[in-house]
Amino acid sequence: MASSRKYQQQRRRLVEELHERGIDDKRVLKAIAKVPRHAFVEPALRNRAYRDEALPIGKRQTISQPFTVAYQTMLLDVQPDDRVLEVGTGSGYQAAVLCEMGARVFTIERHRALLQRATDVLEDLGYRVVSRAGDGSLGWPAFAPYDGIVVTAGAADVPQPLMEQLRVPSAKHDGGRLVVPVGESGGQVMRRVYRTGEDSYEQESHHRFRFVPLVGAEGGLEQEETE
Repeated sequence: MASSRKYQQQRRRLVEELHERGIDDKRVLKAIAKVPRHAFVEPALRNRAYRDEALPIGKRQTISQPFTVAYQTMLLDVQPDDRVLEVGTGSGYQAAVLCEMGARVFTIERHRALLQRATDVLEDLGYRVVSRAGDGSLGWPAFAPYDGIVVTAGAADVPQPLMEQLRVPSAKHDGGRLVVPVGESGGQVMRRVYRTGEDSYEQESHHRFRFVPLVGAEGGLEQEETE
């Protein structure tokens, strides 16, 4: 019980810090306040779970720092019942935040061991996601179109298959949004892509971040072993 209260207090402080840094979407902050980030962190690092920093999760991957997760989620402008594809499940933390936002989450991870661990944690916490192991740079056409796609690794350029899997705007739906960090390994610019028509898109550039590279056929790097 004392441990639970400790984590709640740490989450509140984290939310306050994110708000001070410019995260002003109340829905995003509310989701961050609810998700137990410590559950997605290695036990030896749980004392650092609510610091605004990335932490290692194995396979040379990290759980993104909370500011990065909040910033991408804010740019994605998630609405309740949106169909959202996450490229790079990692620890599962971003997927949990999307679930708290009311999204229907589909997530792809190339490392099977990470995917299994993440989905186990998500299931234990009651978050329902649809997941698979594979090359996320190609998207997941079976469940397209998506209202939102978020990529949690740095791509050399915006992957064309992901753009093509965004929802086409109609009288009933806005066009889909893609949030992806683009650039070299030294740092990436966060891009937001809107689908504005059957064959038209608009792009915006936002702040710089540093992500692990997006590995895959459309990621700009050669595919590595996924086991």
